[in-house]
Amino acid sequence: MTGGTGKNRFVGLAAALLSVGVLSATLAAQTAAARYDTDIQNAMAQKLAAKSQFRNVQSATEDGIVTLTGTVDLYQRKLDAARTARKTANVQGVRNLITVAGPNVPDAQLADKLATQLRFVRVGYDSTFDYFALGVTDGVVTVEGQDRTGMGRDEALADIANMAGVKDVVDKITVEPVSQFDDGIRLQAARAIYRDPVLSKYAVDPAHPIRIIVANGHVTLFGSVDNAMDKQVAGIRASQIPGAFSVENRLVGGKS
Repeated sequence: MTGGTGKNRFVGLAAALLSVGVLSATLAAQTAAARYDTDIQNAMAQKLAAKSQFRNVQSATEDGIVTLTGTVDLYQRKLDAARTARKTANVQGVRNLITVAGPNVPDAQLADKLATQLRFVRVGYDSTFDYFALGVTDGVVTVEGQDRTGMGRDEALADIANMAGVKDVVDKITVEPVSQFDDGIRLQAARAIYRDPVLSKYAVDPAHPIRIIVANGHVTLFGSVDNAMDKQVAGIRASQIPGAFSVENRLVGGKS
């Protein structure tokens, strides 16, 4: 009994010493961060004052953490303010509480503007292999979809962030895995679909309304076509691709 009690006391003492050590290290880190608060705050004040787009933005610093408040007129400028703070020396973190106070655009109107922007800005062959869907609620834009390289995603998010009326963005875009096998299927699918006599008319559209998504050998078709027959033909052509494990045809058979 005595041996067990002594062992328990030793374990309890060791745990207490460990807790004290962790607490001391945490306090030391906070103290070190706090030493730079004045310098950080002065630097932030200068940076915000230097740019007119941040004239209504304020900052406060505690333990190396910068809290941003105030208003901007575009969502992109909210992101820019946070990026400016993160690049300031000795900053440990950023809380971005800035409100986007630009014009209030009706959700349906904003969704239409964004859809048009995304449709015509991504002109090029690679745009065939990404797909984005938008939803807007009270100015908050949710964008989901898939992208082959990440470049299309970055461009789409930048377009959204710079659109007047956007208050916030929820990014649900995934990047497809890097795969030479999938790249081969993509090229074969694009050739089969866009060289088909029925579907070749879609090749003249710079935005490519038939989007070909390939992930681990599985093909999914997105977009809007003129009619149900075109949707069926596209699905048939995709299903004939050698090596494709499956094909899901999610084309809409008629333009909205």
